[in-house]
Amino acid sequence: MSLRRVHLPRVRIGEARAELTAEARHYLCDVLRLGAGAAVELFDGEGGAWDASLGDDLATLVLAGGRRVAPRAGAPIALVFALAKGEKNDLVVQKATELGAVRVAPFAAARSVVRLGADRARGRAERWRRIAEEAARQCGRSDVPEVAAPASLAAALAALPTGVRLLVLHGEGGAPLPSLPLEGAAGVAAVVGPEGGLTAAELDACRAAGAARASLGPRTLRAETAAIAIVALLQSLVGDLR
Repeated sequence: MSLRRVHLPRVRIGEARAELTAEARHYLCDVLRLGAGAAVELFDGEGGAWDASLGDDLATLVLAGGRRVAPRAGAPIALVFALAKGEKNDLVVQKATELGAVRVAPFAAARSVVRLGADRARGRAERWRRIAEEAARQCGRSDVPEVAAPASLAAALAALPTGVRLLVLHGEGGAPLPSLPLEGAAGVAAVVGPEGGLTAAELDACRAAGAARASLGPRTLRAETAAIAIVALLQSLVGDLR
C-alpha cells in the first residue's frame, strides 16, 4: 500500500481537480517532498477514493478516473468509551480507527478522573478528529470514523443509530462475546467504562438502552486496552476481520 495518501473533504473535490488544503499541501510537498506529477491517492473520508497526481501549481490534484467506493464488509462497529487520563484517549481513537470502527464516542463517566469544560471538550474533539484522519490515511481507509465530542453517557447512547446491538463490558455477569447473538445486527456498539468501572446507575442506563453485558475474560484490563480489544474482537466476529 502506498503511503502517498491524502484526505480532502468532498467540497474541495471537483470533476477533474481537487483543491489542496494548506495542511494537505504541507504534507505532500514539505513532508513527502513530492513534485508536480507525483502519483497520489486521494480519499474523501466518506468511503470514496481517487487516483490522482500533484498538479503543476502544487496546490491542486489532477484526478484520474472516477470515485471508487469499497463495499463495506460486515456490521459497522461503534465504540463508546469513558474519558481517560493523558494521551490514552488519543491511543483509543487512533487504534479504533485502524481497526475499522465507524464511530468513536467518548463520555464523561461518574468515575472518570478527567473533567472537561465546554471549550476544552471542543478542542479535544478536534484533536481526536485529526488523529482519526491521520490514522485512516495511514491504514488505507477511505472513510474516517465519526468522532463525537465528549458528552454524558445518556447523550452518547441516545446518539447511536437505531437497530444497533448494544453491549456493555462488565466482568460480573458478563457473557463471553461469542455466546451473544450478534450475527445479523445492523451494527454493534460497545460501552467501555473507566478504570474504576461503571456505577450501578450507569449500568442501569445501559440496560435500559437494551445493552447486553459482555466480558473479555478472566484478566483485568486497563480501560484503553479493553476499548481496543473489544473493537478487534467484534470485527473478528461480525465485522471486516472475519
